[in-house]
Formats: sequence, C-alpha cells, structure tokens
Amino acid sequence: MPDRLQKILAQAGYGSRSTCEKLISAGRVAVNGQTASLGQQADLTVNRITVDGKLIQVDTQQIYIAV
Repeated sequence: MPDRLQKILAQAGYGSRSTCEKLISAGRVAVNGQTASLGQQADLTVNRITVDGKLIQVDTQQIYIAV
C-alpha cells in the first residue's frame, strides 16, 4: 500500500516528517533511482527508496505490549 514518502522515511528513523520533507526537498532521496519530490507516494514492497545512496530499511513487524 503506497504511503507518502516522508512518512516512510520517518518510520525508518530519519527524523520527523518535517525533517524528512527537508531531505526530499534537498534532493537527497531517490525512488527507483530518480530524485523524489514532495508529496510523492511509494510502496516499500515495490519501490527501491534510497537516502544519500543508501537503501532504507523499515521494520514492518509491530510489537504490542500489554500492561
């Protein structure tokens, strides 16, 4: 399921969504080898997303803790 790129980057630990928007605006993020733009959507299962040439890794497994 596609999500906004800044949300995916924030989940991967690159900072808040606004910080990730700055990374995208600076041209440091690429999707499938092409420079990303603000508002772009991507899907981790389909697209190859890189920041400064490094492939991002997002842990999709969720952990629930009951108190």
